[in-house]
Amino acid sequence: MVSLLTTPETEIQNRLGRAAAWMARCGLDGLFLTHKPDIFYFSGTAQDAYLAVFQDHDPILFVKQYLPRALAETSIKDVRKIDSIKEIPSVIREQNGGLPSTFGLAFDVVPHREALFYDTLFKDSKLMDGTPLINACRQVKSDWEIRQLERSAALSKKTFDFISQTIEPGISEMEFCGMYETFSRRHGNAGKLLTRHYRAEGFHFHLLSGQSGGMAGALDSPVCGTGMSCAYPYGAGPKLLEKDEPILIDFGTALDGYHVDETRMFCMGKMAQTAMDACRASIEILYGLVDMMGPGVPMGEVFDTCVRHAGKLGYQEQFLGLPGIKARFIGHGTGIELVESPVVSKGKKDVLLPGMVLAMEPKMIFKDRFAAGVESMVRIREHQAEFLSVTEHKVFLC
Repeated sequence: MVSLLTTPETEIQNRLGRAAAWMARCGLDGLFLTHKPDIFYFSGTAQDAYLAVFQDHDPILFVKQYLPRALAETSIKDVRKIDSIKEIPSVIREQNGGLPSTFGLAFDVVPHREALFYDTLFKDSKLMDGTPLINACRQVKSDWEIRQLERSAALSKKTFDFISQTIEPGISEMEFCGMYETFSRRHGNAGKLLTRHYRAEGFHFHLLSGQSGGMAGALDSPVCGTGMSCAYPYGAGPKLLEKDEPILIDFGTALDGYHVDETRMFCMGKMAQTAMDACRASIEILYGLVDMMGPGVPMGEVFDTCVRHAGKLGYQEQFLGLPGIKARFIGHGTGIELVESPVVSKGKKDVLLPGMVLAMEPKMIFKDRFAAGVESMVRIREHQAEFLSVTEHKVFLC
């Protein structure tokens, strides 16, 4: 039988302890988790299950399917097999002497119809938004999580090295994406990227060559691409790769559940000076961000700083998208989901904290011509920020 990485019991206990502390701050007696990444974070399993976490009682994991795997993966002591979610309230009453007075739900991901159902299911409890609590726990990574992210970053570097050795003109964007995604999956990439927002999608094949990079569109990002159809209008498309054109490759890696998000620029031949200058400016802006990022720095200040830096370099028009449709963020948290809290965005007063890991992505779009940019993983330490990414910050000339 294949042996899969499991989350250490000490890690799970630390997370549950932080959740209990945050419950006390937020006025919650319990937390009812239905979103699989949240269940995985607090229990260690992503089987078909529900997790009830309490401020003053031990957690209970309710498993619909598949119990043997859930038991092998989780260190939660109280694991119950259920056939219906309707069994859960009576189990909690029996175990804890009643339902929590206040029960937190992840309102950011629970559909409205399900929220109405849970309101009826837990009729003795007041349902409140547990999202701030979940985000507060998950956005600060432990040393164990950092090690998992470092492993993912190493695989990302290996994939970008493979890209630089195999990219060639004459094949389509999508075809080449299939080649390097196959390589990455052969080395452990899960092939599925998770994003928290219900309208967002995570996909590996974000390759924008030449004019494809200069096309704005539906994606909430500085750059978009053509996609393969009007039904999926972003990312790689049917365009053939050509020599001497700027090629932006944004690739997400998920190894053992932990995501990293990186972008590098490629060119087969000689890149035009205008494009090369924009690529180098993006790298300069990235390094400037890392220099000023540290514990206590407001996220909105990080955003404003990079916008000013881009303006001083002469890229105010192209930076973070076309005029009128510019992205309002410069980075986002990564971990169990590719895009998770926090988002480093315009006007945000929340401050950076030690343990946060962020994908910072200064990018530019030159309308109908090309895209240029870079994206790397940045770790906030006790006194300063540093790169978690190990992929070289350069234009790959092939």
